[in-house]
Amino acid sequence: MSKKIIFMGTPTFSVPILKSLHESNYTIEAVFTQPPKKKSRGQKIEQSPVHQESIKLNIPVRCPGILNNDEDFYFIKNSGVRHIVVVAYGQIISEKILNIPNIIFLNIHASLLPKWRGAAPIQRSIIAMDKITGITIMKIVPKLDAGPYMMQEAIKIENKDNFTILSKKLSMLGSKLILEAFEKIKNKSAYFKEQDESVATYATKVKKKESIIDWNTSAKELIAKINGLNPSPGAWFEHLKTRIKIIKAKEVNQEGNIGEVLDNELTIGCKDKAIKILSIQKEGKKVLDSKSFLAGYKIKKGELLI
Repeated sequence: MSKKIIFMGTPTFSVPILKSLHESNYTIEAVFTQPPKKKSRGQKIEQSPVHQESIKLNIPVRCPGILNNDEDFYFIKNSGVRHIVVVAYGQIISEKILNIPNIIFLNIHASLLPKWRGAAPIQRSIIAMDKITGITIMKIVPKLDAGPYMMQEAIKIENKDNFTILSKKLSMLGSKLILEAFEKIKNKSAYFKEQDESVATYATKVKKKESIIDWNTSAKELIAKINGLNPSPGAWFEHLKTRIKIIKAKEVNQEGNIGEVLDNELTIGCKDKAIKILSIQKEGKKVLDSKSFLAGYKIKKGELLI
């Protein structure tokens, strides 16, 4: 098997996988990543995490605004690679590119397909309170995350896992599995299995309006939402026209009115039981533990946060 590959990825999740391939002596001919973007504050131009890592590793970077163009098509076609590894790239790869002869596009997807196809599998698995998730290595086809897969490995979702923690676990697992996948290809023992379309579910992109806290839900479901949306966009409520994001909370066996502040330690009543907020962030300020937060900002017992 040729050790020449192309890598496509963008966020922090993709970086350990890129490094794993590089350190295993694969020749990465080029990295494709999303173009640099302006940050919301200061309008500073920022490269993607994969772009930054590629510069450190001295790998050529390509950042097409839209991948479906002749220049990149011919670059890929004439690159001489036989495998392209895709990890949360963030662009649809056109059928024209996917059909380039003698190139297999391998996608590292952060779920046990066919469950949670789509853009936000890690967030959705946490919010849905799944017990397990995992990594799937699959062949890319024109239909979203529907291609046959060659490898899967599951991991348990712990109660303390938020998006950041689970993302790191899955990224490290993907780093290991892609090397195992290439060994199978090298040894001609790779086998691709079709997905069961009848049980497919979809992880739609998280919308900003989902981050607004609805206290009229169970404490368990609310904590899953807080964890799934941490750090971005985060789960928040409004108090005296100030947006306050909950970073970490735990379920407590207390009862009260929905949205009521039940004590002076930020325990809030839910539809079923209550949550005790452990760390919190006022809009535009740094994250604080609840005690430190309440020393400078008052949310009093008996208030309703609805």
